[in-house]
Amino acid sequence: MTITDTAIRTTGHWIEGAEQVPEGARTAPVFNPATGEVTSHLALADESVIDLAIRTAQRGFEEWSGYSIAKRQTVLFAFRELLNARRDELAAIITAEHGKVLSDAMGEILRGQEVVELACGFPHLTKGEFSENASTGIDVYSIKQALGVVGIISPFNFPAMVPMWFFPVAIAAGNAVILKPSEKDPSAALWMARLWAEAGLPAGVFTVLQGDKLAVDGLLTDPRVQAISFVGSTPIAQYIYEEASRNGKRVQALGGAKNHMLVLPDADLDLVADQAVNAGYGAAGERCMAISVVLAVEPVADELIEKISERIGRLKVGAGAGADGVEPDMGPLITREHRDKVASYIDVAEADGARIVVDGRGYQVEGCESGFFFGPTLIDELPLHSQAYTEEIFGPVLQVIRIGSFQEGVELINSGRFGNGTSIFTNDGGAARRFQHEVQVGMIGINVPIPVPVAYHSFGGWKQSLFGDAKAYGPHGFEFFTREKAVTSRWTDPARRGGAEHGGLDLGFPQNQ
Repeated sequence: MTITDTAIRTTGHWIEGAEQVPEGARTAPVFNPATGEVTSHLALADESVIDLAIRTAQRGFEEWSGYSIAKRQTVLFAFRELLNARRDELAAIITAEHGKVLSDAMGEILRGQEVVELACGFPHLTKGEFSENASTGIDVYSIKQALGVVGIISPFNFPAMVPMWFFPVAIAAGNAVILKPSEKDPSAALWMARLWAEAGLPAGVFTVLQGDKLAVDGLLTDPRVQAISFVGSTPIAQYIYEEASRNGKRVQALGGAKNHMLVLPDADLDLVADQAVNAGYGAAGERCMAISVVLAVEPVADELIEKISERIGRLKVGAGAGADGVEPDMGPLITREHRDKVASYIDVAEADGARIVVDGRGYQVEGCESGFFFGPTLIDELPLHSQAYTEEIFGPVLQVIRIGSFQEGVELINSGRFGNGTSIFTNDGGAARRFQHEVQVGMIGINVPIPVPVAYHSFGGWKQSLFGDAKAYGPHGFEFFTREKAVTSRWTDPARRGGAEHGGLDLGFPQNQ
């Protein structure tokens, strides 16, 4: 670790409309992954800060939920306009703390902004229904109301986009949000908090709680927090789901993945090679929708490996902000520990008899020798029992598995414990249609390698890639962040008051007659 300078700033929480750095707080270092240097210290919440965050969020909810629909919509539109005008600032923050290249950082902001724009139209998505005269003189209708204070626990790999999967919908519906970002890249959350304040959101409605497991457990156990949204690894997603559910909360917990691309012999192999490289090495492989396994139906594997290898040779790896006006294709991994963990999977694959076609271990970038870089890696002949195949690596590692048929590919995908995303590359429409029907995965691409749904559909996988019943954003998001009341109403006709129309005494169960 680079020795930290005592003059380095401390990044704090955003509570009640201002950044707060408590006296004597525990701290954790935040690194620039391209240089290995400590760029800030992060204040970690203790019990008193957690309680303060929830108390002020509760007050914020009480105010915000009383706002008219029109007034809430005005704030959402203002946030959207500010985000659109100043997204370059946010992209630079993401690149500095996460390491991804600037264009990729901008891409995640734009995909997150799609959900902001969806939320701007929330009145249509939060209205109830009405049935007149369900029984004589009786109307039945439903209304949707906010839950209260909700928690969002987001991962390091998308410090802007993943929170934006949740908080625009939650805030539009009338809730107050407490966002617990990753300790590894916390500043994007603070930047968005300031933007909300500038847009006119009342203090307390958007809170940023910096912290580690203590902060997470505080949100999971406090009865004032009504719901939890989480994205991260499968073991943590399962923990979040079980703990939050045990404490009576709604939960949507999105976990890990091992996404496969099935390539049929009739596919355009140049297209396949381009898309496999894009989907496998973009964001240095640190995304849950990355393609990590190419299932090549023979006899295409050798030619495909040759094409992918040739494209890897053209990739430029470097600091995400670029140098001399030239942006690289791929930046560093998030931490030294994560880089070493990715390398350990290549060691395992090699020990299990795999052929390392392109080896990214020990990769160095000139001028950034202390950065957390890992080169694009391509593996062939990997045994299916290897941990390098069965587990999520979360790095720039692409594996080619040779198979004999379409059916073998589907069976391999369905036998895995994850079910996040998958894709098929073929020119056969019948095969593609059969694939989308038979494969047991939540998000499917047909000649599309990373099938992340647009904002007005919902994002989420199957099996151990999703715990809970609600996916992120889209229709599922609005259902998750509201609860319905059904109202049965009778108003006596003033022209008939005083008569026998009140119905008299009847202790039986109400019937619709």
